[in-house]
Amino acid sequence: MRLCDFTVLSFDCYGTLIDWETGIRAGLQPLVAKTGVARSRGAVLESFARHETAQEAETPGMIYSELLARVHRRLAAEWGVAADAGAERAFGHSVGDWPEFADSRAALRYLKRFYRLVILSNVDRASFALSNRRLGVEFDAVFTAEEVGAYKPDPRNFRFMLEALRRDGHEKGAILHVAQSLFHDHQPANALGLASAWIDRRQGAEGWGATPAPEKAPHYDFRFASLSELAAAHRWEMQG
Repeated sequence: MRLCDFTVLSFDCYGTLIDWETGIRAGLQPLVAKTGVARSRGAVLESFARHETAQEAETPGMIYSELLARVHRRLAAEWGVAADAGAERAFGHSVGDWPEFADSRAALRYLKRFYRLVILSNVDRASFALSNRRLGVEFDAVFTAEEVGAYKPDPRNFRFMLEALRRDGHEKGAILHVAQSLFHDHQPANALGLASAWIDRRQGAEGWGATPAPEKAPHYDFRFASLSELAAAHRWEMQG
């Protein structure tokens, strides 16, 4: 299998193109400070992952900005801090502050020359629009949890995207899904027979960060430590 075998790249955004773990940690820092307890980055992210996953399962139709606010409330309750509606709203609308990975913009601009670029994300359209400004590329299609009414790893998200792309003339075999999260993306991609590339942004880090551990080790067809590595591998194929 070669990268050049595909004509469409579908991307997870947060964790793959946007450094959501840095953004989440920064957004939760005021709440952590109120607890008066030193909590490591890893501990904060793992707590976030647990509550975000639970909230997504409980309220799959909730807009992501509202869901983030609810997660903030859950964390405050767990950590013994009084609820603060203003702080909850601020965290819910913090997605636009989450930074892009340093290589995302240049790699996307390169890949745009050869592929249709698609987003499949667990956020809402308004939140993604803020992140898209950071990425500096026009995506050919954007599919979010807002339209689907479900959150990955629910296979409905992938089916929604695949059906929409099929109607646009792109069969499943032409699509490579590019993502960091083994739990949210590679597991359901495997279940639907969709080829995938793992962008292992947490290479060398302990634990699973802001995503839960996958139930079992998923298959992936390519593995890169960054998006720039994927772009470099494509460039090498083109020259070979």
